[in-house]
Amino acid sequence: MARRHPRSRARSALLVAGTLAAGLAIRKLPLGLPPAIVKHGGSVLWAMMIYWIVSTGLPTWKPVRGGIVAAIVTTATELSQLYHAPVLDAARRTGLGALLLGRVFSVWDVLTYAVAVALAAAIDQWLADRRTRTSK
Repeated sequence: MARRHPRSRARSALLVAGTLAAGLAIRKLPLGLPPAIVKHGGSVLWAMMIYWIVSTGLPTWKPVRGGIVAAIVTTATELSQLYHAPVLDAARRTGLGALLLGRVFSVWDVLTYAVAVALAAAIDQWLADRRTRTSK
């Protein structure tokens, strides 16, 4: 029987909230950050948040599996920007719609999301390893 990945749903939910707060702060607060940090930092945090949402919903999955699901979700969201329906375009013009769906397709965003999801999965694995070591 495969060993289950030890993960706390509460910890994952806290990581969702913290990542969301950091992402909104980077994008919306006048922090004086360079535009590239605002753009790509927000994208990194959005993709990491998707990973934490997946890990909250599927707490027994190992980080690699959760990472694959998060990468599929983030890539599908980016690819959806290539499709233009009036209702989607109207949603994308709202603040929340732009944050959740984005506005313009970018292959760089897909690459950014892949790196961010891998980083979140690595952090998740590190936290699990740390938890396993301290519980022995």
